[in-house]
Amino acid sequence: MTTTSYPAGAREGLAAARPKAAAVRLWRGRAADPAWARPAFLGLLLLTLLAYLWNLSASGYANSFYSAAVQAGGESWKAMFFGSLDSANAITVDKPPAALWPMALSVRLFGLGSWQILLPEVLMGVGTVAVLYAAVRRRFSPAAGLIAGAVLALTPVAALMFRFNNPDALLALLMTVTVYCVLRALEDARTKWLLWAGVAVGFAFLAKTLQAFLILPPLALLYAVCAPAPVRRRLGQLALSGLAAVVSGGWWVAVVELWPASSRPYVGGSQHNSFLELTFGYNGLGRINGDETGSVGGGGGGRGGGGWGSTGLDRMFNAEVGGQISWLLPAALLLLVAGLVVTWRGQRTDTARAAFLAWGGALLMTAGIFSFMAGIFHQYYTVALAPYIAALVGMGVTVLWEERARPAAAVALAASAGLTAWWSYVLLGRTPDYLPWLRWAVLVAGLGAAVGLALAGRIGRGLALGAAGVGLVASLAGPFAYTMSTLDTGHTGSIVTAGPRGASMGGGPGGGRFGRGPDGRGQAPGQRQGQAPQGGGGTLPPGGAPQGTGNGMPTQLPGGAQLPGGGRFPGGWAPGGPERGGPGGMGGLLNGAQVGSRAKALLKADAGKYTWAAAAVGAQNAASYQLATGRPVMAIGGFNGSDPSPTLAQFKKYVAEGKIHYFLSGGGMGGGMGGRRGGPGGAGGSSAITTWVEAGFEKVTVGSATLYDLTAPVK
Repeated sequence: MTTTSYPAGAREGLAAARPKAAAVRLWRGRAADPAWARPAFLGLLLLTLLAYLWNLSASGYANSFYSAAVQAGGESWKAMFFGSLDSANAITVDKPPAALWPMALSVRLFGLGSWQILLPEVLMGVGTVAVLYAAVRRRFSPAAGLIAGAVLALTPVAALMFRFNNPDALLALLMTVTVYCVLRALEDARTKWLLWAGVAVGFAFLAKTLQAFLILPPLALLYAVCAPAPVRRRLGQLALSGLAAVVSGGWWVAVVELWPASSRPYVGGSQHNSFLELTFGYNGLGRINGDETGSVGGGGGGRGGGGWGSTGLDRMFNAEVGGQISWLLPAALLLLVAGLVVTWRGQRTDTARAAFLAWGGALLMTAGIFSFMAGIFHQYYTVALAPYIAALVGMGVTVLWEERARPAAAVALAASAGLTAWWSYVLLGRTPDYLPWLRWAVLVAGLGAAVGLALAGRIGRGLALGAAGVGLVASLAGPFAYTMSTLDTGHTGSIVTAGPRGASMGGGPGGGRFGRGPDGRGQAPGQRQGQAPQGGGGTLPPGGAPQGTGNGMPTQLPGGAQLPGGGRFPGGWAPGGPERGGPGGMGGLLNGAQVGSRAKALLKADAGKYTWAAAAVGAQNAASYQLATGRPVMAIGGFNGSDPSPTLAQFKKYVAEGKIHYFLSGGGMGGGMGGRRGGPGGAGGSSAITTWVEAGFEKVTVGSATLYDLTAPVK
């Protein structure tokens, strides 16, 4: 054995040099990269972080449904594990809890507040940009990775959801990680990368159930055909990856299903207290065929998506969805075809072609399901498409640029720029009062760049680069403007949309079916930023963003479907009105309620004597009071108020045992709705509970809120 001796002090010098060398490597990146690559990448991440942090607290508690579960998880480990809506563990959210865990840990560490809840979502957005860059840059170039990362960061719906507390942010991150791992596995058929892909899919399932599986068919087929390994090994690796997905996602499911139902919270969104039922019903096939028992728009199978917008190939481009995601979607589809043409003559194991097939297959599969699903569909779901579109644009543009000497490649590159300019002109025309000059500037610049790019193989490199730069700026100008509007706006409630007023014409001014107010800033008419709606007398969450504001739709469901009972749900709830959960916007069902200071003080008084300070029909209504008081509030019937939990008999038992102090009037769909759709809510659900309480206990009016004191029966 030989040993190396160092002069006195040399060891200390080497130790001191290591951190400097590491810093240089971090800044310099790979030796083969141009000097600008790593600084540009780090700059992209920094700009994304700063942009997504801008005005973050304007959204307050964002979706109070999930924020209440985060607050509960910050107080109770059991509530955190199950995803309970309150720390007393009455009922869970209607999703698995993985997306709640980072936010709940943040609240545990730093306390409850808007930043503590939303900062983990911002970091997920930055992480998604980083993973996408790494995936695209690895096979193509730093320029391709930077273009892909910039396109993702500037997609309006991405800027919305990476600053919002729905599960979609974590899902988008994990889906991007999944594609990255599969691409790494395709390089040399290493099993570990497929195993990591399976783990990512399993945890994505714990974020948003079966949506995590949408991209698996094209990715599995791609690996089975193109991986550089014998067929038997490929199939064995895929089986191991599937096992990894089952284990990483199934352990939590097994615990929930095996845990005694009497000692865990009710599984929200199910009709029989079963997570498997929730997975394959309300959150599974029900989303495809529209038959979602207990849903706001459930029971709509065969309606062609009438309750949630029209279905068809044009859904991603229509007036409701187009401004959220489709700015570069036509170009991405064109570049997918062009990229496959350029790489088609490669060997079976060619990784460039595999990359186009992986990102393209994920895009087509997910967009196809979104386009034709007849069940609940919200515009913000399309954030799942953003990484796939961005990757195809980054890869396709750089591949065609390298092939620009070939006339066909130059024409395809020019066509992508011209097509994007035209489509941006169309999308910007849907909001004619918003920067009216921009649509013409984009059109003229984009078409001019297209002419230059068509001649890129014949003109000098400098002129070609100039045309490419103008084309890139023109292509990103529209989504950049919509993204800036999104970043400058607070978003609250269950259904939110990106962009300025009218960017998603789902019914009423402000965009979104039950979304923002007429000024497009999440406010009610005549209301200043951070001011409570007139007559509400409410307290606001951190950041001053109003809860439950929006344009009221007193007799309609999404897509124009009529509410039953002449604009009134069973159980006594009707949309609109401060005592019914906030002004407009189906307050109490899709948005939180305004909580007045007097009502807040009343609920907090002696709250420590009770398991639940109050109970309310519908999770949004309950969540608002829980967030305002910091005390557990039971959400009767879960999100819609239609889950059979608790039953009337169970609720009577809780009241007799002195576990609930007040009953909050209004909110939710009501158990009658669940019963009408075949669920077991019916007479034993929230409608019956409401009737029993109103007939048997003293009514207390505090400001605009109506409560019933469950410790004071009517004599």
